[in-house]
Amino acid sequence: MADLGILGAGSWGIALATVLASNGHKVKVWSIIEDEVEMLRTHHEHKTKLPGVKLSDDITYTSNIEEAIVGKEMVVFAVPSSFIRSTAHSAAPYVAEGQLLVNVAKGIEESTLMPMVDIIEQEINQAVVGVLSGPSHAEEVGRALPTTVVAGAKKKATAEKIQSYFMNAVFRVYTSPDVLGIELGGSLKNVIALAAGMADGMGFGDNTKAALITRGIAEITALGIKMGAKAETLSGLSGIGDLIVTCASVHSRNRKAGVLMGQGKSRQEAMDEVQMVVEGVYSAKAALALGKKYQVELPITEEVNRVLFENVSAKDGVQNLMMREKKAESDKLCWKND
Repeated sequence: MADLGILGAGSWGIALATVLASNGHKVKVWSIIEDEVEMLRTHHEHKTKLPGVKLSDDITYTSNIEEAIVGKEMVVFAVPSSFIRSTAHSAAPYVAEGQLLVNVAKGIEESTLMPMVDIIEQEINQAVVGVLSGPSHAEEVGRALPTTVVAGAKKKATAEKIQSYFMNAVFRVYTSPDVLGIELGGSLKNVIALAAGMADGMGFGDNTKAALITRGIAEITALGIKMGAKAETLSGLSGIGDLIVTCASVHSRNRKAGVLMGQGKSRQEAMDEVQMVVEGVYSAKAALALGKKYQVELPITEEVNRVLFENVSAKDGVQNLMMREKKAESDKLCWKND
């Protein structure tokens, strides 16, 4: 049995706490919100973000970040991506040399264009940092429905250690050395999911959804490869796998926000109604900036940004995509006779 910590008591942090506790580990969950800690202690359930999932007595809760870090064999960063840097900064004084930290947030920091693992490493340079990602909605993980994800780290032994803590009969974990690819797939798919939701909100069908998923992974892969990620990663669980589930699932907050915007609500109205952090909104500008930096066309990402920040309607965004200049599906395929 290992002694583990989780920073963040949202739906994903709590769902992962259930996985780790079911594997026999002792888990302490930190939240900066005192009322949230008290609710979890009293009810052994997150009444608002993961209702119906009863939590093990092996999970304890604290509002003191030091208690969730010191002496822990692994600490999971499960706060929203927009709070990763501030949380890492607060955690840094309590992290031991070589302590294992695992990022499970999905996003790109707008001001620096850095993925989450890089931010944690920058703020806590004495730690060993890995990532866990894939098609894994908290609502299903919390109910112990079969789920498969990927653990990434610079060293094989680190990825295998993360794998060993999390893996069980309903939560399968693969390993990968491609940390960048895992992080890009997990963050950029949220932007495409906003577009998929907008299409649903406008009443479009399966053809539209398939087009957005297919062309979306083409965008993500083109950018990822240019940045140094591997195509195999982006065609795997943390790429196409996560994209499919986020674009299609009723649990997806990004898709839900997109649906609301497709129905005519503003960005802020949609985010207020979802009542959880919509990561794609925070990653959209960063994704577009990465495209410009690496000279990669990201047409879906560009239109999502216009809808989010330039008052372009979702309907006009779709029209802009459909009426782009004629082109081949892939510039890597050629006719033999030409």
